[in-house]
Amino acid sequence: MKTLLFTLEYPPFHGGVANYYGNVSKYWPIEEKLAVLDNSHNELLSTEKILNWLPSISALNRCLEKDKIDYLLVGQILPLGTVAYILSFFKKINYAVFLHGMDFALALRTPRKRFLSKLILKKANKIICANAYVKDKLFEFIPEIEERTVVVNPGIEGGVPNISPDDMRNIKDTYHLEGKKVLFSLGRLVKRKGVDKVIETLISMPEEETADLVYFIAGVGPREEYLKSLVPLRFAKKIIFLGSLSDYDKWAWLKTCNIFIMPSRDIEGDFEGFGIVYLEANLCAKPVIAGNSGGVKDAVVDGVSGLLVDPENTEEIAKAINKLKNDQALCDKLGEQGRDRAIRDFSWEKQIASLCNFIKK
Repeated sequence: MKTLLFTLEYPPFHGGVANYYGNVSKYWPIEEKLAVLDNSHNELLSTEKILNWLPSISALNRCLEKDKIDYLLVGQILPLGTVAYILSFFKKINYAVFLHGMDFALALRTPRKRFLSKLILKKANKIICANAYVKDKLFEFIPEIEERTVVVNPGIEGGVPNISPDDMRNIKDTYHLEGKKVLFSLGRLVKRKGVDKVIETLISMPEEETADLVYFIAGVGPREEYLKSLVPLRFAKKIIFLGSLSDYDKWAWLKTCNIFIMPSRDIEGDFEGFGIVYLEANLCAKPVIAGNSGGVKDAVVDGVSGLLVDPENTEEIAKAINKLKNDQALCDKLGEQGRDRAIRDFSWEKQIASLCNFIKK
């Protein structure tokens, strides 16, 4: 069976969705054939404000005929699902639709989009959800679609790179971390990541509870200046912004920290679809504190690889921080269990094999 991945987001485009599809292509079984039609050459979307997806119809039609495609993987329900739906009336082609999170939330926001999305999904041969949260939302929308649906979480690639002990020692010496408990966040600085809630939590905790804590925030984004403005002067040496990190430095900080924390929350349908960084922290045998929202529950199992908290509740976040920083045995247990789970359950080879087996049923 020759399959075509039809997507707007694909490497070198950055982001979690593009990374997901890049790995679908990379780890597609060799005995199968996968072609990719993406928008890297600007052939799928026009500059028109209305119906800008119309060029996708001819581009997809040409690709289906030229490469003799048997099966179509649709990367975005809107607008590309519309294209697949239209062509399915003229071509003998089955298609599957991927749903990640924000894409599906946006597809349900207006009556017109809801109507169109229902048509696309009901005609789809299969639906692939990137997390169980989206799957549950899908079943609320179209209950009878369950037997044609599967969850295929993102995977992780490789293990933890070798980090020089000297580099880790340099981090500790530079920031005077001897005897300190290090909290670490990593991600784009947007509202849903919950960095603001961690800052609010720390500055509201009793002084004796934060005496040995230092919180480092890595990443850049539109909320950076606002987040910095939340930090009072007395916390200037306890809440530190690192800016953008290289991949090597990311792993060095993940290995150096004691607890990874990112209490992501749902902001009007903008939620964490999964959170690969939780698994990366677990690969370094670090426990995580995560927000109990969106697709995070697929990445973090409460009491197994970390602690899930109400991301809007600073008292609950404080309780989780204290629980881990005061119990090294629990930290070690959750970190080790998280590492074992990440290695066992989240290889890209395993995820894509599951996807292939499902669409061939």
